Amino acid sequence: MDGVFDGLAVASGFGIGAIVGMTGVGGGSLMTPLLISVFKLNPALAIGTDLWFAAITKSGGALAHHRHGHVDYRIAGRLLAGSIPASLATIALMHFTGIAKGWAPLLTTTLGVMLLLTAVTVAYRQAWHVFGLKLERWLPERRKTGLTVAAGVLLGVLVSLSSIGAGAVGATLILLLYPRLPANRLVGTDIAHAVPLTLVAGIGHATLGHVDWALLAALLLGSLPGIWLGAQLTKSMPERLVRALLCVSLVTAGLKVIS
Repeated sequence: MDGVFDGLAVASGFGIGAIVGMTGVGGGSLMTPLLISVFKLNPALAIGTDLWFAAITKSGGALAHHRHGHVDYRIAGRLLAGSIPASLATIALMHFTGIAKGWAPLLTTTLGVMLLLTAVTVAYRQAWHVFGLKLERWLPERRKTGLTVAAGVLLGVLVSLSSIGAGAVGATLILLLYPRLPANRLVGTDIAHAVPLTLVAGIGHATLGHVDWALLAALLLGSLPGIWLGAQLTKSMPERLVRALLCVSLVTAGLKVIS
């Protein structure tokens, strides 16, 4: 990686880190389209690199939430019971069939759809909470275990195919199933589930050769101060403005990937 390329990677990591710091969940979804459009990585390589970026950058947040008691391990365990086997099965299928045999279009389409879906979940966060409260009458506790595992299966497949979904989409699914979960425990549980899932999927993609390690290192170097700065900016920037800008960026990226 030459100096200019390395500098661009550090700057990109800083920018994505700042967005993640400001938005909490959702901003990291921009990393994969950035890797494709700016660094010209093929979709598979971009997805694998982003999975490692997400796993590493979210680890600190997961540890912090654990220390503050913000993780519902019962819910996280149910999600992981579905997402980890689903991720392993998806990666195994890629190994068995060969990534060159029709997977590239599927990866690209899934990525575009997940970007658009993330935009919707971020834009209508309050509406999902209201909808989740209305669903409670139809979802007694005895049904939630199976539905949570099923949600994990869905996330495991989608994250393995696109690197996107463990954050904003995962948080929305938790919100729909457990609408009375306090906000801090919702975020903490979502991140606690996202870290092992993205790590397992990342390891799977690494075995397929889908990780640019040098680029990943430069991105991580820039992301650390970016996340700190983004967290500071949340105190001065209106939440609605930040969410609106993120949604526009996600929709633009999603439409560009699909087209």
